[in-house]
Amino acid sequence: MSKNAYSLPEDKRFSGAMKRRGFITLAGGALAWATAARAQQVKRVSRIGLFLPPPRNSEVDAFLVALRGLGWVEGENVHVEYRDADGDDNRLPALAAELVALGVDVLVTATFPGVLAAHRATTTIPTVMIVGPDLVTLGLAASMAHPGGNITGQTIIAPDVTGKRLELLREVVPSLNRVAILWNPDNPVSVPELKETEAAARLLGLQLQSFGVNNPDGFRSAFASMTKERAEALVVFSDAMFFGERKQIADLATRNRLPAISWTSEFAKSGGLMGYGPDALAISRRAATYVDKILKGATPGDLPIEQPTKFDFVVNLKTARTLGLTIPQSFLLRASDVIQ
Repeated sequence: MSKNAYSLPEDKRFSGAMKRRGFITLAGGALAWATAARAQQVKRVSRIGLFLPPPRNSEVDAFLVALRGLGWVEGENVHVEYRDADGDDNRLPALAAELVALGVDVLVTATFPGVLAAHRATTTIPTVMIVGPDLVTLGLAASMAHPGGNITGQTIIAPDVTGKRLELLREVVPSLNRVAILWNPDNPVSVPELKETEAAARLLGLQLQSFGVNNPDGFRSAFASMTKERAEALVVFSDAMFFGERKQIADLATRNRLPAISWTSEFAKSGGLMGYGPDALAISRRAATYVDKILKGATPGDLPIEQPTKFDFVVNLKTARTLGLTIPQSFLLRASDVIQ
């Protein structure tokens, strides 16, 4: 060995090698931990499957804004797969099945056809109703307080709402006696709604006339029968098909001189006389809180089904004038919106 060369003793060389190997192991472990952490971050991006009968509207936007307010940011920790049936309920089962196949973490839907499509597509993926039918009556929930299955959310069924609609009609038409009911016999939700309306009518001394329509081509015939039966006003029941045909229904009601009220404010905005029902934007925002809880680990079967607490009351004053009705100012002051 060269005179100027320097060599560590054997035990020192061994110690240095061990330190280098230890550093490499530590660095490798840190890299593996960082990789695992990044993988966990990717996994934390939750997927929401949102599918509805109508096209995207203000209610959908309200839901998405509420989600963001709860900390769920699109592209960061959540991804929303959105589908709409464009008003065709027959497309809902395929949309629900498509979202289930994508492996979403939670389904979000509305209306009886939407909820039924979700139920048929999965009994395991948590499902939130923005607004839906009475699940207990349909046998899809054990109780309102403890649904027990994979579906929860908000129901359109609320105490005294049908009676309130009849009362509003009587205030507008004090001499009211005969009231036509427009309902869809193919919609199971309409059956309990009809019973509640009949009970309310008896208390108010009103005579009900029932007209069932299950397709858009049946409305003209139904209104012709209403006129023949001398109906004096109309209550339009909750139904997805009716919502899609609200403009046709409103036009026919006005043409046949029938003051009409429906469960949705959109009916009045489409030309009907009045709309009285759950605040659509409020229930959309509330649905986001259900999704938030589920994505954080809550079980849908333990989340109580809620009834709406905030209602929209919209009066179309233009339609009232067309019908020759004088609406008192005191009545209009109770409305959340008056269409001039």
